[in-house]
Amino acid sequence: MAKELGVRPLHDRILVKRTAEEDKTAGGLFIPDSAKEKPQRGEIVAAGKGRITEDGKVLPLEVKVGDKILFSKYAGTEIKFDGSEFLMMREEDVLGIVQ
Repeated sequence: MAKELGVRPLHDRILVKRTAEEDKTAGGLFIPDSAKEKPQRGEIVAAGKGRITEDGKVLPLEVKVGDKILFSKYAGTEIKFDGSEFLMMREEDVLGIVQ
């Protein structure tokens, strides 16, 4: 998908597409759009080659394209491509991989 967008993240950065949250609570109540928060889950659509150390070595990323992740509420920079919204963030902003 990143090649279709024409962007490749550098170093330890990843490009994330947010995934939709549930429209209703566990009790069955519907949540109006005005009360919804932006989701903190997403799928990695592109990833850089890895973090460069002080001695010039490249440490590969632990995450990979296709991983479903959790990230912090204010992580990354919002970017729009062809009408779709993405987040560009560093690997360190990822809280975990959803199994």
